[in-house]
Amino acid sequence: MFGIGPFKQMLTMDGIPLKGALTDSQLRIISQGALIISGDTIHHVGTYDELKDQFCDLEFVTVEQNSVCLPGYIDVHTHMCWAGSRSADYARRIGGKSYLEIASEEGGINVTVKATRNASKEELKAGLRNRATRHLGEGVTSCEVKSGYGLNKESELKTLGVITEVNKELPIDLIPTVLSAHIKPYDFEGTQKEYLDYVLEEILPEVQSENLAQRADIFIDEGAFSLEEGEYFLKRAKDLGFSLTVHADQFSNGSSSLAVQYGAASADHLECISDADIDRLALSDTAAVALPGCSLGLGINFAPARKLLDRGASLVISTDWNPGSAPMGDLLLQASVLAASEKLSSAETLSAITFRAAMALGLNDRGILRKGMKADFLIYTTDDYRDILYNQGKLRPSSVWKKGVHM
Repeated sequence: MFGIGPFKQMLTMDGIPLKGALTDSQLRIISQGALIISGDTIHHVGTYDELKDQFCDLEFVTVEQNSVCLPGYIDVHTHMCWAGSRSADYARRIGGKSYLEIASEEGGINVTVKATRNASKEELKAGLRNRATRHLGEGVTSCEVKSGYGLNKESELKTLGVITEVNKELPIDLIPTVLSAHIKPYDFEGTQKEYLDYVLEEILPEVQSENLAQRADIFIDEGAFSLEEGEYFLKRAKDLGFSLTVHADQFSNGSSSLAVQYGAASADHLECISDADIDRLALSDTAAVALPGCSLGLGINFAPARKLLDRGASLVISTDWNPGSAPMGDLLLQASVLAASEKLSSAETLSAITFRAAMALGLNDRGILRKGMKADFLIYTTDDYRDILYNQGKLRPSSVWKKGVHM
């Protein structure tokens, strides 16, 4: 057991509501704060002087005089396990082609599907290792990672196996999600529903038996699966025992209401969500996940984050890190840009990448600096927490701690 401090400011993110709008006055900031760490867990939170007196025999790690401490960031929606490149797609898109046009012209997800199927496990592991290591260095201590670029049994299991193995190798926590219902792949000879049956009957049971994922996702939108097909999948995947999440309302609306209906943990994207569906989300326990990196990559509007919060939803911000629409993968930069565009307070923005994000993944042991929580925290060399968003991603953590260990 050891102590660490004193921090000029310590943002605990404790005692903040899970849903709705927030003001910065709701942030609990401990001046000259400190933490007591026991193993991988926070043992105590308080002021440096109090804890030094209470734990007088304990060694303390001292930090720079001007420093800010807050919980590690949590990225709830990524596609970080892939092979190949989609730079050609991006060049066509900034040249004027739409995402859906490129997909209809033999671009899009199927380009990555072919490359990922052809890649070895070691090649996929190397790519995921590099991205996850970069993410951790930038302050992301827990990160969801989807399959969805295999789209057949062999390659989906290969991808999920890679995520599982890399999770064991690296300190960052990787939470797997099976997204075999991404799109119907180019080489599947059958209807959309027949492909979903293949996923439900051939892939998901194997994922369960090998304990590769407890979460299932589906892309319901133009170019992917219809509302009727989405409802069919969600009902059956839920019956199989999977926790659900949905790619919802990206190019057309309606699918976020299905996420609410089937008790999904989150509805992600929401760039085209209707006012009625905003209200449905706000009245539910389904988190609203905004993906500003996708909006930047595609040149489309952001999800209406301000309106979602004002109506009472639980807003989460994530990267959507993927090779096609969101290749940047920088959570803090994207959250900062979304905050400026949508007029989000610091409390709303930081909550959306810490404890509200943790809840969207069903992780009730992180995202807050509190006794009993995982000792995942960041230290910034600054005397004012507001500098973090002000610098729009350019101010990086000077120190990242994962499970009580300095990275």
